Amino acid sequence: MKADIHPDYHPVVFEDASTGTRFLTRSTVTGEQTVTWTDGNTYPLLVVDVTADSHPFWTGAQRLLDTQGRVEKFERKYGKRAVRSRKEH
Repeated sequence: MKADIHPDYHPVVFEDASTGTRFLTRSTVTGEQTVTWTDGNTYPLLVVDVTADSHPFWTGAQRLLDTQGRVEKFERKYGKRAVRSRKEH
């Protein structure tokens, strides 16, 4: 194996923003926040939007999104899109 070509893996704590669940793993990413883990050591803390603790595939629960509100917000900002007929395609 070639030397000095692999990234530096180090312990990092990830926190799920939805559930607050934290887990310690190894990663190449770093963060500016730190947290003291149960072993007494301080590790970088990275807050992420989704983990296996909150993802619908792993939890079996689905969350409803307000897609209609998002579409209306987009149309207010950028205007409505012209509807093309099938013959124009």
